Amino acid sequence: MYDLVSAALGAQQLTQAAQLIKQWQQKTPQDPWLKLAMGHYWEAKDELEKAQITYTRLLQSTANTKVLVGARDGVQRVRDRLAQRREHDLSAAKQQSGATGAAVLVLEPVTGDRREASAQSLARVMQIDAYTARTRLPSKHWRLLRVGAAGELQYFCERLQAEGTPACWATAEQIKGLPVFRVQAIQAIEPQLTVICQNDAGQQGTIQLSWGEITQWVVGQLPIYESVVDLDARGKLKRREATQDYGEVIDWHLHQRGCVLRFCDRTYKYRDAIPLPPAATFPSPLIAATAWKAMKAYFEDCIVPGPITDFSGFGESALDLIELLPPFKAHVDLARSLPSSWDGAFHLYSSLRFLAAAS
Repeated sequence: MYDLVSAALGAQQLTQAAQLIKQWQQKTPQDPWLKLAMGHYWEAKDELEKAQITYTRLLQSTANTKVLVGARDGVQRVRDRLAQRREHDLSAAKQQSGATGAAVLVLEPVTGDRREASAQSLARVMQIDAYTARTRLPSKHWRLLRVGAAGELQYFCERLQAEGTPACWATAEQIKGLPVFRVQAIQAIEPQLTVICQNDAGQQGTIQLSWGEITQWVVGQLPIYESVVDLDARGKLKRREATQDYGEVIDWHLHQRGCVLRFCDRTYKYRDAIPLPPAATFPSPLIAATAWKAMKAYFEDCIVPGPITDFSGFGESALDLIELLPPFKAHVDLARSLPSSWDGAFHLYSSLRFLAAAS
């Protein structure tokens, strides 16, 4: 039967080969020669991943010397063809318009039984070892995996998605080009939301919108560093930067308008704003933190769906890589004495969330 299937495959008669394999499966489904023939069949159909899995399982399950030799040869053939296909497709991706521009590749979290298959997919696509792939595959939050050329990262992202591993990518130009308006205060909520904000040039204006226009919103905490004096191991005074507080930022994504409205608890003008939730008086600026907390709770009641709050995990993965991107404005004003990569990481994360939801 093996010779009949091989002859049909050699003559490119795939339908006949499939019929012979089906008959064979009904008679002796555990025959190792049948498994070898099935590997050849998947090769002939150019379904190389299925062929590779078939040959690999055969290597693990049979002691037939001739079948083992055929399976090893099949694994090598498939690997060579996959490598050639990868090189060809990657080369084509690098030739596309805009392929040399900077971009980022992000992995989305994978949990439960899907993790092992996704880790194997990540290892194949990125050509890294299985252990490294498992450590890089996130389980709770998005992870910035790589910064590089747009054509290459688009190829990697599409391959990961095709194999069921959730990922997204975006160019540096898309990140830089997303309009961000920094909110000064909410002036009214009836009959429409009226928001006072500033554009990138510092010009102040008013935007009117409805709650339903807010397609998603992102909340992130950014560390605020201050210079402190401490004692070193020898008991001498030493000055260092330490996290003394956190500033909180909220982004409203308005996909229909193609822009982001950004709130910051340190720059929001509570005195000029309407109380939220609506009340006769607004909390004293001395307890602005209380007013901010109440306003955020009010947002949760008015905006569907709930906030996206997993920025911190992404930020930790992005700090080292973000410096590889061309400079871009973070659109965050925390009156820092020194710049912080955390501000850029939040803008990157919020922009990625915006772009992923828009695609």
